[in-house]
Amino acid sequence: MSGWRPGDRRPATDAMVRVDQAGEYGAIRIYAGQLAVMGDRSPAAREIAGMARQEERHRAFFDAMMARRGVRPTLLQPFWSAAGFALGAVTAAIGPEAAMACTAAVETEIDKHYSEQLQVLGDSDPELSAAIAEFQAEEVEHRDTAIKHGAESAPAYPLMSAAIRLGCRLAIATAKRI
Repeated sequence: MSGWRPGDRRPATDAMVRVDQAGEYGAIRIYAGQLAVMGDRSPAAREIAGMARQEERHRAFFDAMMARRGVRPTLLQPFWSAAGFALGAVTAAIGPEAAMACTAAVETEIDKHYSEQLQVLGDSDPELSAAIAEFQAEEVEHRDTAIKHGAESAPAYPLMSAAIRLGCRLAIATAKRI
């Protein structure tokens, strides 16, 4: 980070890019776990596969930005891989509504997270802001799709949603630092 001085915005944007890449990676792993259990023939699985393709595009953008800007990935990537896959597999094993409840919970937190990032960024990093705004709109679509496909009918929905949302907030806080 040659040329960096205390008070510069680069450390803040580096952390944003790192956590956003980790989040997109985690979402991909959640969907992989869900699809491993559900297969690819049900209507819910087709919806999940479509959302997973969008998450892959988001992650590829952040991967490229990390490489261009010299941002290190989170050291917890192996953990996110295992935890995301397990969360996806467990929710899918409960049923399609639980898989959708997982998506609704995750995307609710990501919508809030991206809104906070856009507020902090202002107009200081147009490339990052534009990507976050675009991806946020797609994440909101994912949440709305999940709700339309029965997320709120999942067993113990309020408890499941609260636990997953808390996990997301903890993952975001951790990925900013580690």
